[in-house]
Amino acid sequence: MRRVPDLVSRHGRLPGHVVAVCGALVLLAACGRSAADDGEGGGPGAPTGVTAAAGSATSVHVMWNAVTSTSGISAYQVYRGTTKVKDVPPSEHMVDVPRLSPATAYVFTVRARDSRGRLGPRSREVRATTPAAVAADHSAPTRPLTARGRVVGSRAVQLSWSASTDDRGVASYDIYQGTTKIHSVGGSQTATVVTGLRPRTSYSFTVRARDAADNLSPASAPVRLTTAPGSDDGRGSAPTSFHAATHRTDGAYYLDLDWVPPRTDGVVTEYQVELDGSPATSLVWGGTAPREKASYSFYLGRDAGISHRVRIRAELPDGTWGGFSPTRTVTTGQGRS
Repeated sequence: MRRVPDLVSRHGRLPGHVVAVCGALVLLAACGRSAADDGEGGGPGAPTGVTAAAGSATSVHVMWNAVTSTSGISAYQVYRGTTKVKDVPPSEHMVDVPRLSPATAYVFTVRARDSRGRLGPRSREVRATTPAAVAADHSAPTRPLTARGRVVGSRAVQLSWSASTDDRGVASYDIYQGTTKIHSVGGSQTATVVTGLRPRTSYSFTVRARDAADNLSPASAPVRLTTAPGSDDGRGSAPTSFHAATHRTDGAYYLDLDWVPPRTDGVVTEYQVELDGSPATSLVWGGTAPREKASYSFYLGRDAGISHRVRIRAELPDGTWGGFSPTRTVTTGQGRS
């Protein structure tokens, strides 16, 4: 294992929230990526839950459910009729299709591509019609008021708000999770359900109104909700096959970790290591992050017979933290846990 003495504090432990970057600095021992093996399985299936709604006179918002594949999804392709208009990263399941014509009907489909380059079948067709254009409209809709929400189990929330007003009419409402747009509904709707969330996780949502000229209102007041505990409570998003051991080099002991990254629609590039109940370090891959196995080693101290508890979790592609791995206990001078 590669030592990282530049990350060691004078007290012989990594300082809290130190960030180790893998890539250009090559501080991690396993920065490579090996392709997943599909075995005899086929390519990805067709995306389900596809919807399309006009966002303005010149744009349509398309959404779909995630697709799983044994070799992982590398991208989604969005088509307008027979023309591919967008390639979307695997961690995203929505896109705004711009540069459309006002008062025009469109047909959209989505298909998935896996990491072996295989394209799945197209989804069912969905249709949307853009509203008529309006001339010289520079007035944004009013802010959506009385935004509120409620938790619907462990993986969904319901949001509602009062209708905004606009001199030419509201075309759509955009829903944001933090600063990221995650959903869009038609201008006649004042409620929606956001799905695909994780159990026992805190979220903050806001709503903005959009008119046909693409003028956006100010954001509503934030709606903060925490999803209910679920049957997995995040365990499905935890690193697996987590092991810990110690080794001795030049009179000092080092903690050696290895794990299998959680299976997600995107690539996991950051992990947090917790040592003895407190964050010890954050690991960030600056190059190609490992998909099959990751490992890391850091300094513990010079004394034998010292026990430590360690576990690890990943920052998921949606920006939230996944579940913690099982806790391993190691003792300097002893074997693998």
